[in-house]
Amino acid sequence: MEIEEEQGAPVFPPVKPSEVQALQHIAVKIPKHRMTPLKDHWMEIYQPIVEHLKLQIRFNTSTSSVEIRTSPEFTTDVGSLQKAADFVKAFSLGFEVADSLAMLRMEDIFIESFAVEDVKTLQGDSMARAVGRIAGKDGKTKFTIENATRTRIVLADKKIHIMGTFQNIKVARDAICSLILGSPPGKVYGKLRVQSARLREAF
Repeated sequence: MEIEEEQGAPVFPPVKPSEVQALQHIAVKIPKHRMTPLKDHWMEIYQPIVEHLKLQIRFNTSTSSVEIRTSPEFTTDVGSLQKAADFVKAFSLGFEVADSLAMLRMEDIFIESFAVEDVKTLQGDSMARAVGRIAGKDGKTKFTIENATRTRIVLADKKIHIMGTFQNIKVARDAICSLILGSPPGKVYGKLRVQSARLREAF
C-alpha cells in the first residue's frame, strides 16, 4: 500500500477489499411498519448503494434485514459499507429516501434518537398530548423546528429521531424537550428564532 505525504503528515489511501482478509458485511434490521415502504422504494435504495458505493445488497426475508457487503471486484473503499448501513438505518427509522441520502453525501450528518419518557414520564392522554404538541396542527410545529434548525424529525409513536449536524440536532432537541415539558409553542418559536440566527452567524 502506498503512503502519500501531505505537508509532512502521512495520508493513507482508502483500504481496498483486496487488502482485507475477508469480505465485510453489515445487516440492518427493518421493523414491520417499514416493510411496505422498503418494497415501494427498493430501487431508490438499491441504486446508490450498488452503482455509487459499489457494494452488494439484498433483503433477507428470514431475518427481515437488509444485508450489505463489499464486492471483491468493484468496492474501492470498505468505509462505504458503514455509510450504506447508516443510509438504510435512517430509512428504517422513518426518514424519507431523499433525506436519508444525506447520510451518504455528507460527513457531518448524524441521527439522534430518544423517547418522550426520557424527558418526562407520561402516560395515556398526557403522552398523546405531548406528541401532539411536538407535531402541531397539520405538522406545523415539527416543520417549523425542522426549518429553523435545518434538521429532519421523525415522530415514531413514543420515539423521536432527529437527523442533522451535531449542533443543529442539539437546538432541535432542546425545542422538542421544551414542548414535552409543557412550554407554549409561541415561546419555543421565539427561542428557536434566536438560536437559528446564531447558527447562521456561526456558519
